[in-house]
Amino acid sequence: MRNAFSVDVEDYYQVGAFARVISFDDWDKWESRVVTNTRRILDILDSVSNPVKATFFVLGWIAERHPNLVPEIVSRGHEIASHGFNHQLVYEQTEKIFREDVTRARQILQVQSGQDVVGFRAPSFSIVKRTAWAHEILVESGYKYDSSVFPIHHDLHGNPDAPREIHTIKTNAGSIQEFPPAVVRLLGQNLPIGGGGYFRFFPYFVTKMCLRAVNKQNLPFVFYIHPWETDPTQPRIPNAPLKSRFRHYVNLNRTTKRLKKLINDFNFTTIKNILFPEN
Repeated sequence: MRNAFSVDVEDYYQVGAFARVISFDDWDKWESRVVTNTRRILDILDSVSNPVKATFFVLGWIAERHPNLVPEIVSRGHEIASHGFNHQLVYEQTEKIFREDVTRARQILQVQSGQDVVGFRAPSFSIVKRTAWAHEILVESGYKYDSSVFPIHHDLHGNPDAPREIHTIKTNAGSIQEFPPAVVRLLGQNLPIGGGGYFRFFPYFVTKMCLRAVNKQNLPFVFYIHPWETDPTQPRIPNAPLKSRFRHYVNLNRTTKRLKKLINDFNFTTIKNILFPEN
């Protein structure tokens, strides 16, 4: 069973949980660590005998300020996809602003990568029930798949009624494939086990057991991680809410070791290779 490994390329101060204390206008004032942290993940993916190829959802703002990063990711054999331009939550945008954001990001990434950028992941998985219009705009903007609809209960995102498996979403503009982050069904609820803070919070054996359970159903899963999650010495954000600080900083010192175990225990490739293998 081939699964998808994905990386949301954003810096530590750009996460949605800190948006209340760090404004978009102040981003340039913070020390950037995204290039070093992304290279760390690239090296981890190359560390196994059969190097892992992954999908990198790159923030347009990052690509614009670090123009050598996307070409480096491509040179190491990976897929480039879009994480939007400025990491604004979809449900805080108008349809017009969202269209401009995803179009601008895709144009930058296509020029830098030389690839046809067909994948999208919303910042903080923020395509929810009330932003179903986003899929139609993605189709019209040239995207062929999305990985934004997290089928869980969460205070910032999620749609617990959404399918847990790969599925097709039909819009007036055409169809788009949806590949949600991995969850398992437990006690009538969807348990998120597909990466990020959940990967750091749960002991690794729990992650491994749950992901194997997904594969035993003959289903591939998509795993996700952020470059800053491999950086335990990153600057701390002052005045951030306690819950946000816990989510962001818990077990950062364990991420790298767990990632190395993960890529040895499971077979990974890009999202594009799973959804469109003939391409």
